[in-house]
Amino acid sequence: MDLGLKGKTAIITGGSKGIGLATALLLVKEGANVTIVARDESQLKEAARQIAEQSGTEPFYVAADVSEKEQCERAIALTVERFGGLHILVNNAGTAAAKPFEQVETEDWTSDLDLKLFGAVHCVRAALPHLRTAGGGSIVNVTAVGGKTPSASSLPTSVSRAAGLALTKAMSKDLAADGIRVNAVCIGLIRSAQIERGWQASRPDLTWEQFAELPEHGIPLNRIGRAEEAANVIAFLVSDAASYVTGTSVNIDGGKAAVL
Repeated sequence: MDLGLKGKTAIITGGSKGIGLATALLLVKEGANVTIVARDESQLKEAARQIAEQSGTEPFYVAADVSEKEQCERAIALTVERFGGLHILVNNAGTAAAKPFEQVETEDWTSDLDLKLFGAVHCVRAALPHLRTAGGGSIVNVTAVGGKTPSASSLPTSVSRAAGLALTKAMSKDLAADGIRVNAVCIGLIRSAQIERGWQASRPDLTWEQFAELPEHGIPLNRIGRAEEAANVIAFLVSDAASYVTGTSVNIDGGKAAVL
């Protein structure tokens, strides 16, 4: 299927590793111009090298902290200056921050909301004029299934993710008249550096494949997912193939969540 991404310009926050990196690589392979954004410039350089090695095309990268409004504006402006426009925004920046309620300090709430919620808000506000100039576009907010079904000791991240889902739905209604689609993906257990650290700390006797298929993960598809599998869904949502899809969320969790 031709996703209609050739010549489109995309910016992906949290693009130096994991799902962001996998999405950037896939969009580059589909012919899109891609900017990856993250705080660590050395990680961005390494990500750009990997993408160039696997695709033959090196992405543009901008070191920026999306919790800072001015840095979001700068990343968007540099992308438009480089490629001449903007069609796609993937808000993927985020970290895991999960504690019991009484252990979460005020600064924990503030930093988590600044990164996951206001980071997306800042990026969308900066991107909107360019998406409108392009005649429309697509925004995907990367959230987590915990935003729909919070577990104990999942604060503040589950609250930030729930806010991201509400933001997605509200924006999809506000921006539809401009031809701008807004969707979310809700991530479950997907292989990441954090999960690999958990594997090495708890079950170093197992290979990754054995650890990923442990029944105690409670995943109906019987394994932890791959970043590339999340990237496939994101690429679909930002593509012309999803031209009538907006205001929705897709669980990428192997069927584990108890909600649609």
